[in-house]
Amino acid sequence: MRGRRLLAAGLAVVLLLTGCGGPTPGPADEGDGEPPRYGQAPAPGKDVTLQPDVVLVGGGSRTVRSVSPDGLTWRLDPGARDADRLAPGRIMFLTGRGVGRVLDLAEEGGDLVVTIGPVTLTEVIRDGTFGGDDVTLDRPTVYVAGEPSWTREAAAAGGTLGRSRPLAVAPAQPPPAPGGQAAAGAHGYRVRTFCCAGGVGTHFTYDDGSLRLAGTVTLTVGRPTASFHLAIGAGRVNRAELEIGGGFGIKVDFSAGIDGGQNHRKAFPIPVDIAFPIGLVAGLPLSFTVSQTLEVATAFGARRGTFRGAGEYALAGKLGFGYANGQVGSRVTEGFARRVSLLDSLTGVPVGVMGLVVRHGVRFTMGISAFLFTAGIWFELVTSYGATIGSALGAPYALCRGLGLGVRARFGIGYRILEPVVQVINKFLSLLSPSRAPRIPPIVASGGPSWSTVVHHDEEVVPPVSICQQVPG
Repeated sequence: MRGRRLLAAGLAVVLLLTGCGGPTPGPADEGDGEPPRYGQAPAPGKDVTLQPDVVLVGGGSRTVRSVSPDGLTWRLDPGARDADRLAPGRIMFLTGRGVGRVLDLAEEGGDLVVTIGPVTLTEVIRDGTFGGDDVTLDRPTVYVAGEPSWTREAAAAGGTLGRSRPLAVAPAQPPPAPGGQAAAGAHGYRVRTFCCAGGVGTHFTYDDGSLRLAGTVTLTVGRPTASFHLAIGAGRVNRAELEIGGGFGIKVDFSAGIDGGQNHRKAFPIPVDIAFPIGLVAGLPLSFTVSQTLEVATAFGARRGTFRGAGEYALAGKLGFGYANGQVGSRVTEGFARRVSLLDSLTGVPVGVMGLVVRHGVRFTMGISAFLFTAGIWFELVTSYGATIGSALGAPYALCRGLGLGVRARFGIGYRILEPVVQVINKFLSLLSPSRAPRIPPIVASGGPSWSTVVHHDEEVVPPVSICQQVPG
């Protein structure tokens, strides 16, 4: 009876946790055919009007001395064209990856140190029409943030967040690299991203000596292409469309082991941007960016045991949404089908009931800026895998297994940051001593409208016997 209650409780915890200008090439900022380290410089055309408080700082990537891993602190050449027009409250537009509202400025060591926060598209663009059809996403450039404070626990983040008056020069972000693979770390996890042949995903490992987790989460896709259209007039979005094609599926494998350890729950953005620069669109350096988030939560009913599983499912032909005249609609062409059953694969040596949730988010954004501050037309698919397995001590009667599988689409116009990450950033922004601003304002977790819809949801427990809390038949 006690084992039955534990399985029911474990499954309950797991299920609770699941729930019109076209692209043109622009002038290069760096030679030798390498992508500009900090993005391409803007060159707005006559059909684009920027907001009056936007400052176009000249020189592009050549103006940048370094960028802190958190993306908040930009050290610039103070002699760059119009750099002297920057002021708290204005918007710096330096490159396609260097866009943000100025929170503070300082001079140090011959550098102009600019602290920025996120902005929405309509805070940058007053009027303009942008579009592109069937953009092939096959030659990515990887940007790794390094070791920003938002990849560590708040108590351990220290003073590495971007400062308006740094005590020392912040470590620079690593240079970009061609291809879709990159390694990084966050919250004690080691992660390796990959894109795009076969899909977009992350392999993760965690080992604190008593709790070990490993797995791979993938949004599978054939040959991805993207189409987008955006019309802004008088600082308002009149039309926004984003579609990603190629045929999509979801895939997961994981293994978990505990030996005297504690349960934990971690949720964080992967500090890697997979970018597809599409050149100047009506003079603005837009990119199609793929970013990911990962959440792992354990619900182990004993201090020892092992647990593993793997599954794969077909999901949709296309992903996307459309917005026009105040009306919005999802454009997900659903086609869910089981390829490899995760439920049937669950196995292990659980001394007590073991539960695990792995939640994987993949966001596609057509827009500007970088990492947490990427803003534009975005579509995110969040897949939650919640699995439980009963105690091996009850195996002579029945080894109960449960699965909760949920897929949710989120989409919007602007930006969206995980709330725990925003809390970490704002905690440290509140500790900074402003140089020119009366105070450094906190950033908010989202900007611009957003919507969501359920793509798929299913729960199942096997075998169908009463000890597994399911009535036969």
